[in-house]
Amino acid sequence: MPFQPGEIRWDLACGPRADGRWHGWYRVMVDAAALRSLGLHPDQPTSVVDGPSPPGWWHAAAERHMR
Repeated sequence: MPFQPGEIRWDLACGPRADGRWHGWYRVMVDAAALRSLGLHPDQPTSVVDGPSPPGWWHAAAERHMR
C-alpha cells in the first residue's frame, strides 16, 4: 500500500434506510500530504482531469465484471 500508517483512515457506518432495510457505507479519509507522492494532491496539475470520462457502457461493464 502506498500509504504509511496514520495517513489513511476508514470508517464503516450502518443504519436503516427509509424503507426499513439496513444499509452500510464506508468513508475513506486520506491525509492530503500523503497524496502528493502519488500526484493526486489538489494543488498538483496531475490531479486535474485532462480528458473526457469513459462512456456509460464502460462503467456498466466494469460493474458487471465486479460481480
